[in-house]
Amino acid sequence: MESMLKREHVQPEAGAWNRTVATLFVVAVVAAAASAFGFFRDREQFAFSYLVSFAFFLSLSLAGLFFVMLQHLTRAGWSVAVRRVAESMGMTVPAFVILFLPVALGIHDLYHWSHADVMEHDALLRHKEPFLNSTFFLVRAAVYFVVWGVLARYFYVTSVRQDQSRDPRLTVVMQRRSAPGMVLFAFTLTFMSFDWIMSLDPHWYSTIFGVYIFSGSALAGFAVIFLVVRGVQGAGYLRDIVRLDHYRDLGRLLFAFTVFWAYIAFSQYFLIWYGNIPEETVFFVDRLEGSWRAVTMVLAAGHFGVPFLLLMSRWTKNKPAIIGLMAVWILVMHYLDVYWLIMPVLHREGVRLNWMDFACMGTVGAVFLALLIRQLGSRPLVPVGDPRLAESLRFQSDY
Repeated sequence: MESMLKREHVQPEAGAWNRTVATLFVVAVVAAAASAFGFFRDREQFAFSYLVSFAFFLSLSLAGLFFVMLQHLTRAGWSVAVRRVAESMGMTVPAFVILFLPVALGIHDLYHWSHADVMEHDALLRHKEPFLNSTFFLVRAAVYFVVWGVLARYFYVTSVRQDQSRDPRLTVVMQRRSAPGMVLFAFTLTFMSFDWIMSLDPHWYSTIFGVYIFSGSALAGFAVIFLVVRGVQGAGYLRDIVRLDHYRDLGRLLFAFTVFWAYIAFSQYFLIWYGNIPEETVFFVDRLEGSWRAVTMVLAAGHFGVPFLLLMSRWTKNKPAIIGLMAVWILVMHYLDVYWLIMPVLHREGVRLNWMDFACMGTVGAVFLALLIRQLGSRPLVPVGDPRLAESLRFQSDY
């Protein structure tokens, strides 16, 4: 095993990685300046454009945390070689506390339940006021970030500590902590989806919405893990460590969660269609009007049909380049999905792309990528102290 773990294969060179990080922060500053201009020009459009980008990249960060806890919970050995990427994704969560500020400041532009006069003249919203009020909204947001930040930091710091100590007991401890961590993660992610996305239209509700958000986020997160690992290996690292067998299993996860997302999406649609309750159907009515109808059809075919047909084949899962293309495709579809969830609240008549969509995307995306790369560049690219690393290095999938 030591021969595989050569320093030059697992320890990043600080210089090149720092230059990339610096470049991304410059991009973030320029994009933030453009976004600030958009804020003063059209606050409502800015708020919605920013929320789309914020929700998209936060979902990737949380998916990394989910992957880490899932691997510990299942005591998986195959994934140890790629787990540091997911740990680093989770460690970007604290930055989203700062990135949440425009959402908090734009609460009145995003959520019409936050206006006292709206509450006063709407009987249904008055009934929901104990939950839907600005103070409790921000308190819940703080709780979410504390839970996510503590979980992400705990698993990352413990894994890094194990790099030095080689103490196998730390693996056992992380396995035990992952169970309650997963429960906390499930609750906070569900309520986050209710608060930040579903309450954009507070008259609409879906009890399955949290699972829908989770399924799409996990799928997109697995795609990011695959692409980052491929990128790192293309840069000359992780040689003889991450092999075709690991890419196959990541491809299987992409296929499995493609099906899971489609199952949840169809279940939500079918139950609302069958129930035919106006408070529920309004969500899909809005998204089947005008050009939103085309977006809905693209999501059905692109988010499910295309990756399902291509990733189903054994042959394609033996081709990392094809899986990589599908990973990029899945990320595009996930962004479109988040856009489809949020933007019809602002533009009910149809799709209206705005330059602020791209400015906000550049701001949040550049910060996310910069922090992820900086995190990866600061430590070994694999958990070298994990007792299951040897199993991961010898891993062979069943085909």
